[in-house]
Order: sequence, then C-alpha cells, then structure tokens
Amino acid sequence: MAQENLTPKPDKPANGRFIRNVIVKAFLLFVLLNALFAAANPLPLLGRISAYNLVFPGRVRLPYSENPTQAYSLSLFNLEAMFASHELAGNAKAEDEFRVLLIGDSSTWGFLATPQETLTAYINDADLVTESGKYVRAYNLGYPTISLTKDLLILDHAMQYQPDIIVWLVTLESFPFEKQLFTPLVQNNPERIRSLINEYDLNINPDSDAFVDASFWERTIIGQRRALADLLRFQLYGLMWAATGVDQYISTSYDPPQIDFEADESYYELTPETLSQSSIAVDVLAAGITRAGEVPVLVINEPIFISDGVNSHLRYNFFYPRWAFDAYRQLMENQALANGWFYRDYWNLIPADEFTNSAIHMTPSATAILASEIGKTIQELAESGFQSSTLGSE
Repeated sequence: MAQENLTPKPDKPANGRFIRNVIVKAFLLFVLLNALFAAANPLPLLGRISAYNLVFPGRVRLPYSENPTQAYSLSLFNLEAMFASHELAGNAKAEDEFRVLLIGDSSTWGFLATPQETLTAYINDADLVTESGKYVRAYNLGYPTISLTKDLLILDHAMQYQPDIIVWLVTLESFPFEKQLFTPLVQNNPERIRSLINEYDLNINPDSDAFVDASFWERTIIGQRRALADLLRFQLYGLMWAATGVDQYISTSYDPPQIDFEADESYYELTPETLSQSSIAVDVLAAGITRAGEVPVLVINEPIFISDGVNSHLRYNFFYPRWAFDAYRQLMENQALANGWFYRDYWNLIPADEFTNSAIHMTPSATAILASEIGKTIQELAESGFQSSTLGSE
C-alpha cells in the first residue's frame, strides 16, 4: 500500500497576501518618511555633519565651482554645509587672535587664483600684530557673484564665529536692485532672505519670482535627492582637496578686460539725476553694518580696471560709465561721513595691466598690494580703538 504524502502543500494565496502586505507597508513607510522629511526640513542639520575639519582639513574658501570634477569642489546652497567645510568652523578662537572676516565678490574669493594668492592669504602671510599683542588672522568668506544681499546673507551667518572686525569689499555693480536677488545662493535661501528683509526693512520684494520656494513634494526625499547627493559628493571631494590643495579649476587662457567701447553711457535704468541713496541698495549695506552690532565693519570700495581705449572718456570699463561710478564714489563718501562708517576707497589703486579676465579680478601681485593696504588699515583701526570713523580715498 503506497504511503500517503503527509507534507502540506504551500498556501499560495496566503504567501501572495504576505508579499502584497509587505509591499503595501513598505510603500506606506516610504510615503511617511518622505512626508516627515518634507515637514522637518533636515537639510540644514545634515549640512552640519561634515568630514571637513575632522577627517579632511577645512577649506580656506567657501565652496564654489563651475567644474566640480576638476576643482574638487562644487557650488552648494546649504549655508550650514558651506560653513562646516570652511577652516573657520574648525578653528576655535584663541585668546591672542584678532579675527578678521573678509566678505565680498569673486575678487575677494580669489577667481583665477590659488588659495595661496588670495587677499586673506597675503594678509596672514604678513604676520600682523595689533598694538594689544593679538595676532591678525584673516578668513576668506568671499563668494563669486556680485550682490550685497548675498554678502549680507553670509555676514549674518558668520556672526556666530566671533569676528573682531569684518572687512566688506564692495563695488557699484553690487548695489543695483536688479542684482540683489541675482545669485542662486540668495534665490535658494528664501526664508533667510525674507527674514532679513523684514528685520531691516529692506527695499527688496519678498514675493519676488526670483526666490525658489520649494513645494511640499520638492521638499521630500525624492524632491531633495539632488541636494542630498551633492552633500555626499562634496564630502567625497574632501579627499582630493586634502591631497592636492586644489579648490578651483584655473584656466591658463582667458580674455582680458574689454578696452574699447561703444559710445554708450547707460547704466541699468539709472541716470545722473536718479542715482541716489534710495535708487541703489545702500540700505542693504547699512543693514549689514547694523547686523554686525559692536563688531566694526570696514567697507572698502575695491579696485577697478580703468581703460584707456576707444570711448574710455565715457566709460571706465565694461561695467561702468564714468558718470555713474563717479557719482557712486561721491555717494559712498557722503554716506560714510554721515553715518560714521569705517571706509576706504581703493578704486584706482591697481594699474590696468594687473587685471586678469574682468574689471575686478586682479593678478596675485595686485592682490598682494591691496592686501597690504587692508592690513595697514586694520592695524590703524585696532590701534585707535575704533573710536572714530576713518574715511579715505586713494
């Protein structure tokens, strides 16, 4: 008699239901995680988690790159991650340190310059000591693109690092209202910028279409996958930064500043009659000085290229007709005197042949000259105890 097979047959419907339930639960969990991620907005917190200043040395410039794989860096919009990677975040302030923060545009950051050829590098190389015996230590918080509002955003975040003085390099092109929301770093930090607009009553539209306001879906893990990938990729670039000290791809060929111009004296929608304190973003500059509180702010009108070519009697360079820049310089002097600002005007400090690819980018030798002047002024102000406004034109 054949023995009956007592092995139970698999319950196919039950197994099917189990797999289905697993899939449904996994999907619901995924939806829940995305919803929680969107609601919590953990990117700033994640940005603070950094291998820089721990596994890798801190960077000497805020990260920016148009060629990430060649520069071993990339452009981020996450301020926490940007600062967490900077040497400033890894250096506890010593008792004998006189801490100087430089903010400004690409000329301050050091476009077409190595980390050793920047303003802060030359200031630090000078081994300056204040009258009270403190060692001057400068940190580079410049960032490419021209916008006072971008500078204010960086200044606001940097105040937590206990500066003794802030050096703010400006130029007329950073003042037009059209430039205030021009940079992606500003556009992608709408909540921070709106807070500054409200706090300092800035003449900037908080509802501008330039702001990148992420929808709920765009704030989810899926919507933020590019930002999350960039955070990870930026950490991986730390290995190459540590090995090479390279943080910018420097092209050996570039076009020099334009010398010849059309007979055109236009500058945005401004005219000699309308260029005034209220027609450009002087209020943003004033807001930064107010935000610094008791920390002195040294405002510097940075050097520009001065052409001697065709129609150079009408324009200093590609950026500026002469009437606009001259009126701006006078306006800045008036504002500095009226408000007691610490101010230096170095607009014509550098010869024309010491500029590289634009009207504000300088050669290393020219940068060293400007750094020397800034260093002298820092020492003068420190020795005077910052008791009075120091106004100067060079």
